[in-house]
Amino acid sequence: MDATPPPDAAAEDAASAARGAVDRLSAALTAALPSQRLQAALSAGTHPRDEFVRVLLERCAIEPDLNVRETLTWALMRHPSSITVPLLVAETRSATAQSRSQALHTLSKIGDPAGWEAITPDILDDADETVARTAWRVATVLVPEGGEGELASQLVAHLGRGERDAHMSLSRSLVALGEHASPLLDEIAENEDGAVRLHALTTLLMRESPDDGYEAALFDAELRMLLADAGTADEPESGSESDDDDDDRE
Repeated sequence: MDATPPPDAAAEDAASAARGAVDRLSAALTAALPSQRLQAALSAGTHPRDEFVRVLLERCAIEPDLNVRETLTWALMRHPSSITVPLLVAETRSATAQSRSQALHTLSKIGDPAGWEAITPDILDDADETVARTAWRVATVLVPEGGEGELASQLVAHLGRGERDAHMSLSRSLVALGEHASPLLDEIAENEDGAVRLHALTTLLMRESPDDGYEAALFDAELRMLLADAGTADEPESGSESDDDDDDRE
């Protein structure tokens, strides 16, 4: 006697098993101990199922522990990019800053060119500095060939923005764009003033000596600006010498 269940029954059993697996993962990802949540994320990546993707994404939005978030990203990387990437791009439009930042981070780890869809002017100018910094970095990873110049133009508009961490992140992103950013930085360092000029000059010096790091480049840039400004201040005003000559002739 054939004990094989009919097709409808087999499909229902599979769907029930999938729901059970999703429910167990959801419960495990809400455990009190970070180590337990990390183990749940590891299990989801070790035994991937398409149904897990949305659960993992939902947890990314609220998970407070960095190590657990990194494991959630790893678990998402273990799933088909045809499923994860469109959902991650959608997450970058979320109202929750952590959702946007973690989705961008995961897209950079997956490295699928389709992730470039997430890089919009709005995300590069995100009101949350952490999200913007992540977007700048991810943009340099995912930018399609031929789009580097346009990306550099968008990034230099943020020179001087925010505090030290933002400045360092943007400088690193512009250095990663190499020759596509250098002419823009040269022009800004030559013609702008204040924090924007300092940031552009720092970035140029970072590109010249990448091993020295951001702090060394910043110190050098501040010194160069100080000396340049001092030299300008010491120059005689136009017409002052001829005025003295006129006084002598009188």
